[in-house]
Amino acid sequence: MTENSATAETDGRTSKRRGALTFLRDVVVIIIVALLVSFLVKTFLIRSFYIPSGSMENTLQINDRILVDEITPRFSGYQRGDVVVFRDPGGWLTPEAASAPRPWIVEAFDWVLSLVGLSAPDSDDHLIKRVIGLPGDHVACCNAIGQITVNGQPVDETSYLKLAAGESEPEVVPFDVTVPADSLWVLGDNRDRSRDSRYNQEQPGRGFVPIDNVVGRAFVITWPFDRFGLIDTHHAVFAGVPTPTAAGASP
Repeated sequence: MTENSATAETDGRTSKRRGALTFLRDVVVIIIVALLVSFLVKTFLIRSFYIPSGSMENTLQINDRILVDEITPRFSGYQRGDVVVFRDPGGWLTPEAASAPRPWIVEAFDWVLSLVGLSAPDSDDHLIKRVIGLPGDHVACCNAIGQITVNGQPVDETSYLKLAAGESEPEVVPFDVTVPADSLWVLGDNRDRSRDSRYNQEQPGRGFVPIDNVVGRAFVITWPFDRFGLIDTHHAVFAGVPTPTAAGASP
């Protein structure tokens, strides 16, 4: 082998190594950028959650995965009928027994998946319900035929309520409240299996959810695939509700 050919062979190997290192560097940069973008989207625009209970059946089923719009409500606010995810206002969630710590590699993998919305490790620390009362609304249960009234207007909730077999209405849990400013009154669609605003009136927050605790509006089911689709807000159910009077604008 001549000196020129040996030099050429060495240069070729060096060039291949540099090419491989450049390719590896580009892949790492792409992954980092993708994770960063996903993190920003998750933090400021959209988050993923899973449904741990049956309190929103049949709208949402146990283990459904959903996406929550965090940005739009900041500009448009919330409407009656919206399905919202929120942090515990205080005392709504029962303390769970401490679970055994998981291996660090599992925690790290779960964290990476959460960045891109494929895991929702904090779902058990949040609740999901339907907005029934907005700030200033007078919400009461129930009229002579078991309907909730909002600002004196009966609301027909049959389009989304899950009723027990043979029942025409959920169990009546009386309440008569005026929603404070910057708060919401929320109930589950599976009314007989939902520890919602009705059952938390003795808590410091009196059953109201501060809007600051609301993560955002749930808008689509992403998993399982056979349930993929938009989450119905049933805004039409509340179309006849009048604007709260000035006298009822504060508790």
